[in-house]
Amino acid sequence: MSVLVYTENAGGKFKKSTFEAVSYARAIADQNNTTLVAISIGDVSNDELNSLAKYGAEKVLNANNAKLKDFINQAYASVIADAAKKEGADVVVLSNSFSGRGLAPRIAVKLEAGLADGAVALPGQSGGKFSVKKTAFSGKAFAVVELTSANKVISIVPNSYKVEEKSVAAKVEDFSAEGDPSDFKAMIKDIVRATDKVSLPDADIVVSAGRGLKGPENWGMIEELAGLLGAALACSKPVSDAGWRPHSEHVGQTGIAVSPNLYIAIGISGAIQHLAGVSSSKVIVVINKDPEAPFFKVADYGIVGDAFEIVPKLIAAVKEYKASA
Repeated sequence: MSVLVYTENAGGKFKKSTFEAVSYARAIADQNNTTLVAISIGDVSNDELNSLAKYGAEKVLNANNAKLKDFINQAYASVIADAAKKEGADVVVLSNSFSGRGLAPRIAVKLEAGLADGAVALPGQSGGKFSVKKTAFSGKAFAVVELTSANKVISIVPNSYKVEEKSVAAKVEDFSAEGDPSDFKAMIKDIVRATDKVSLPDADIVVSAGRGLKGPENWGMIEELAGLLGAALACSKPVSDAGWRPHSEHVGQTGIAVSPNLYIAIGISGAIQHLAGVSSSKVIVVINKDPEAPFFKVADYGIVGDAFEIVPKLIAAVKEYKASA
């Protein structure tokens, strides 16, 4: 038995969620007294590949050719499954990111494996069975699923497992991965990244606002607060539907699901569809002038007040703290 972890990269750089997945996979490998193998797909530098050893990867497979330069769901799933077979890995771990949510079920089918997607904790193990706690009902609840198959695929929710350093000596090997021609029937022609913004799915802090801001002209203070905190910007669905903010910032059940360490909701009432996409956040802070707003029922901290009075004071407090730090 060994454990294989897929290490997703963006523009040749590994993300924080990747190191979380490696740390999680390392812990599973330690539970079973076995080795951890990482696989990277795409053009990644040797320095980046070697950095995976810092988190416990003892071998790194580098699958890099022109056909795999850009993410292709079916092709990447085939490469990861082939690597699992080659390494004799009966547990495959990956991040439950946008691409991970597409890869995990495909890998599970190829390996005839049980699947636990959206895991939030290490599995309990007994007699070869894994009991995995995962999110359910769009993040509104948790479920414990039991994987009884010989092979298992687990995708871990970003920010649900801490990054743990466990340096080992690692060997980087080239992995020949051509893929089946049928894997390339749907190809990505172009990818446009907002490189100047903090990525919502990977953000540690998210500052979000809703219709309580009254119009797009009032978003300056939200952008300033996010900038001071190093946070990603987000909004509710009515805001993006009205054209106040781009749809790429819409979080919720029909938008992007986030699980940051801190989620600040300003002028958002907290409809069930919005809560479904943010309920995995570790700490939720709500600012709303309506004391009956549903969001207060799930908030860790709540401020009843006008956002146009509270947010400038919060900005001033952050600036004062930074100046004295």
